[in-house]
Amino acid sequence: MKTLVAVTILSMALAGCVNPGKASVQEEQLQKHRFVLENINGKAVTSGTTPAPEIAFGEDMAVSGVMCNRFSGQAKLSDGELKVKALAMTRKLCAEPQLNELDHAIGTMLRNGTQVDLTEDQLTLATADTTMVFKRAE
Repeated sequence: MKTLVAVTILSMALAGCVNPGKASVQEEQLQKHRFVLENINGKAVTSGTTPAPEIAFGEDMAVSGVMCNRFSGQAKLSDGELKVKALAMTRKLCAEPQLNELDHAIGTMLRNGTQVDLTEDQLTLATADTTMVFKRAE
């Protein structure tokens, strides 16, 4: 319980530190790394599925991942904002409602643009409505 409270407080603090217009992350810091989702809006992700919800960045900012459905596209990082104009995503209905919500959230965030912050091994994607916190998986 203490860990959950600490993670929640840290997530809120990091979300507050995301500053539009400030390029806090460079493409090289994301490329060739994979991140597993830990929480969304301060709530721990409780998926028992394999693979776990994640996002990965490849060469030239190719982004891919899975929440329930797999997604991929070509990302652009500009002034601290990550955006994927042509995001492709599979369309299956998931048994776990939380995973369906995660699919919708990540799709909306990447298509519309999300502020990105990387602090050590923690990646934060944040919009006005949603904050996702990931942990580096390698």
